[in-house]
Amino acid sequence: MSIQPLIYALIFVGVFFMVEGIYLAFFGKSVRLESKVNRRLQLLQSGENPEDVLETLRKEREQHRESRGIPLLAPLSAKAAQANIAFSPVALVLVMIFVAIASFVALTLFTATALNLRIGISAVMGYGAVYTWLRNKAKKRISLFEEQLPDAVELIVRSLRVGHPFSSAVASVAQEMPDPLGTEFGMLADESTYGMDINESLEKMAERIDVQDLRFLAVAVKIQSQSGGNLAEILEGLAKVIRSRFKLFRRVRAITAEAKWSGWFLSIFPLLALVLINVMQPGYYDKVQDTPVFVPAAIVVGIFLTVNVIFMRIMVDIKV
Repeated sequence: MSIQPLIYALIFVGVFFMVEGIYLAFFGKSVRLESKVNRRLQLLQSGENPEDVLETLRKEREQHRESRGIPLLAPLSAKAAQANIAFSPVALVLVMIFVAIASFVALTLFTATALNLRIGISAVMGYGAVYTWLRNKAKKRISLFEEQLPDAVELIVRSLRVGHPFSSAVASVAQEMPDPLGTEFGMLADESTYGMDINESLEKMAERIDVQDLRFLAVAVKIQSQSGGNLAEILEGLAKVIRSRFKLFRRVRAITAEAKWSGWFLSIFPLLALVLINVMQPGYYDKVQDTPVFVPAAIVVGIFLTVNVIFMRIMVDIKV
């Protein structure tokens, strides 16, 4: 046994941050979610034509849809669409290849792994680093969207009560809210301005972003448009429900945080202890690793650690 697994882990962390560095090098501040002015307003303030802005944003939004039918790229495309990544599908593949090459070079320099194994590990690292990065980006964007949604619905309610139509209320949200919600609702308002049915646009946005509360909003608006009623009162109740669900979700996450970290610690600590023992005393297991029960015992331990992670995850996975 050796420290090569630890080197593999360090290389994977390095290429993961390399993906983030490449993205920031190409797009920088223009893709930050922390900006107080949403990206759509920034493009409009720079002097671009509203139609060109809508076309640009729509192209970025739809560019990953075509590659969802490709088996290996489908998971990447789904996460890239949720994260609204500015990288095109071709750019993502090029980044993945570059990261895989960097992993291969690092494995060649710092390990004595066989050539065919290095190629396989490099390919897995390239794909895994890009997927993990996209998943983190999508998770962060969706979480921020969920946090902003109650405020946006309440702003729509206030606009409706002073006599504005729903499309104008959506436009006011696009003016007031930062990204990611501001740009999404801005595209909703622009599509409505250029003739697209706002209910259809809202349904497509709910399907693409995959936020349950946004689905509730789309359904409420569609039902009201078909059957009538006071939309302001409906959305006011919806805003209260969304905010209550969000608070309850935060509370559940705080309560289960200790159990989650305990589960991960109990599962990861034996592996870390194994690596540290082999680093400090490389021959510690020499007397037992040739015995007939060593491999079965190691397999049993690995199974128990996996089962521990699964069961701890099930125990703290509370649906809100």
